[in-house]
Amino acid sequence: MTVLSEDQSARPQPCRVPEPTKHVSTTVDQDSTDFTGSKEDYMDSIESAVFGSVEPPRRSLGRLILHSLVMFGREFCYAVEGAFVTPVLLSVGLPRSMYSLVWLISPILGFLLQPIIGSASDYCRSPWGRRRPYILTLGLLMLVGITLFLNGDLAISALVSDRSLRTTWAIVVVMLGVVLFDFAADFIDGPIKAYLFDVCSYQDKERGLHYHALLTGLGGAFGYLVGAMDWGHSLLGQLLGSEYQVIYFFSALTWSIFLIVHLFSIPEQPLATTDTRGPSTLSALRQLGSQHNGYGTLSKEAMVPAVPDIRQRSFSALGEANAVTSSAKQPNKEARERMTLKSLTKAIINMPNHYRYLCISHLLGWTAFLCNMLFFTDFMGQIVYKGNPYAEHNSTAYATYERGVEVGCWGLCINAVSSSLFSYVQRFLLPYIGLKGLYFLGYFMFGMGTSLIGLFPNVIATLILCSVFGIMSSTLYTIPFNLIAEYQREEEEELKRRGGDETPRGTGVDCAALTSMVQLAQILVGAGLGALVNAAGSVVVVVLSASTVSLLGCTFIALFIRYVE
Repeated sequence: MTVLSEDQSARPQPCRVPEPTKHVSTTVDQDSTDFTGSKEDYMDSIESAVFGSVEPPRRSLGRLILHSLVMFGREFCYAVEGAFVTPVLLSVGLPRSMYSLVWLISPILGFLLQPIIGSASDYCRSPWGRRRPYILTLGLLMLVGITLFLNGDLAISALVSDRSLRTTWAIVVVMLGVVLFDFAADFIDGPIKAYLFDVCSYQDKERGLHYHALLTGLGGAFGYLVGAMDWGHSLLGQLLGSEYQVIYFFSALTWSIFLIVHLFSIPEQPLATTDTRGPSTLSALRQLGSQHNGYGTLSKEAMVPAVPDIRQRSFSALGEANAVTSSAKQPNKEARERMTLKSLTKAIINMPNHYRYLCISHLLGWTAFLCNMLFFTDFMGQIVYKGNPYAEHNSTAYATYERGVEVGCWGLCINAVSSSLFSYVQRFLLPYIGLKGLYFLGYFMFGMGTSLIGLFPNVIATLILCSVFGIMSSTLYTIPFNLIAEYQREEEEELKRRGGDETPRGTGVDCAALTSMVQLAQILVGAGLGALVNAAGSVVVVVLSASTVSLLGCTFIALFIRYVE
């Protein structure tokens, strides 16, 4: 869920067309000092020539919903992966000490490749647009990944006769499918958001993000609902072969249809068609780019003050899509620089203490949340229902485990619904307990709920307490970004009181640092949880670890997170 906090004054205005006498000189090699107009008109003429109108046309409700349907399909497949990845891996014979390592590979790839893919999307000159080729590629990778993940065991069983060799290849193929799907599903969100920002006006961006959030919740709920049904004894299950093949059929069909609808929902302007500019603009761009810091940025010598009433439409929509607070309205020099792992690390080191404390609490929250969510269905199958994932697939112990996984999917469906409901409840609680109180409440309820589930593993009680998972989910997706917006507002007000020309701190990098804590939490969970389960000898340690980390984060919030009015 993305939270926007932008005031009316920051809304983009139509691009002003400079007077004819104020155009850039038509001589290519002339110095920039020949430009007779003001710096504002100079930037306007370049921006107009390169990007056309700053404000895209308004989009209809139908087109925005069609554009947002991809989030339903993505979250549907995410829910299937989250519910079944651990049971599938254990059923093909993956050792218990290694089953969390599958979550370790994708976030590491994310840290290494995310800046490269984001930059490549900015430069793309495909006639189909900048974002859609990457969305299509990543969408196909998601389809390949979920195909290998849910069908790998069946395919290897048909191709390999040797039992030990079959187990090894099944583990490799299923893990490859999980990593491929997870990698593509994580990365596709950036181009999707950038696509929305590229083709929509300010008002439509807010509406589009609202529909993205709504359909994300619905997709997750339906994904868990499909996983919760007993398809093995249904007509469709007998026709397709097994329960996993039925779930794959619904996942692949849903994702394929909604991906195609999304790609044709709103036309995207190709980057190549923006090169129809005169010699005057080419001259200006060559001067700006002669000592460039990156595509869409200015050199230090050519840097000019930002125009207050024009939203910069350089090739930074991916960064803008991730910077969900008002800082993206007028990015300063720091926000214009291309995001890399090095700049992200530097930003975390140099950020003010209250931002750093927020990142730490976000890391603790996501570590606790992922500990529970990624292994919850396995917990239900092994601890609550006392099944055995390593038993023969036609045995009672394995059937009992599968029944526990199905009931666990019902619990995760309750989590998705409660997350959507609590997002609205937050609005009523906010005037009474404030943002810090909501932040504390989410962590505290999650910590207490998971501790009760771990200590008293009862079916009914566990399903009821699954509602606290949704409270934590809604908290993690909203409150930290609202706090960043409030910190930014306080800093801007302080600068206004002091006066002077000091530029407000850009929070685009701060939001990127905050969201990177999710990947770091996934790395921590993937690296440590398998060994912890192996040492304890029981999956119950997963839920108790989630409770411990959440209550630790709750204490950290109370002591270190700065209160804002």
